[in-house]
Amino acid sequence: MKKGILGGTFDPIHNGHLTITEEVRRRLSLDEVIFVPAGWPRLKPARPVATPEQRLHMVRLAISGSPYYKLSTVEIERPGPSCSVDTVAELRKQLDKDGELYFILGHDNLAGLPQWREPERLVRMCRLVAVPRPGHPLPDLEALEASVPGLAGSLILLDAPHIDISASDIREQVSRGLPIGHLVPRAVADYIVEQGLYTSQS
Repeated sequence: MKKGILGGTFDPIHNGHLTITEEVRRRLSLDEVIFVPAGWPRLKPARPVATPEQRLHMVRLAISGSPYYKLSTVEIERPGPSCSVDTVAELRKQLDKDGELYFILGHDNLAGLPQWREPERLVRMCRLVAVPRPGHPLPDLEALEASVPGLAGSLILLDAPHIDISASDIREQVSRGLPIGHLVPRAVADYIVEQGLYTSQS
């Protein structure tokens, strides 16, 4: 079985996440994609705005219509900062011996891979699938390989999709009272309003 992994703060999950996921799933013929909301992202100084329970619920709402998408709570349940290498190791235990994992990330995160915990171990456990991120060119792959030996044999580069949506922009839109129905699934937009998320009072 071929499984994709899309990790993130998902504060909130948006249409860009879903478009990227579907493109990767289709192009790599993945059997399913696992969405993994982060508990406390190790390399982000600020904690998420929404609670872990709220972010989990938004992901659940966003992916409920697809038989190919699953939700994992492994990082929310794990104490301390979230590290991708630990998550991949945990998800590998759930695979059969012939199973493959494909870790989806943007060019910006690919550039920062040497700062991740145990990146060499990570690239031995899964394939990395790098997708474009507007404003972030493809990093120097030779320099990355020198910093993370084994990366070249693990990396899959996709040339699409180009999605210019960010969770921070969505939070800003909400705080200004602007509509976000075109940026997130309808159920997620309704939940944000219901919970009063991302307003100046929240």
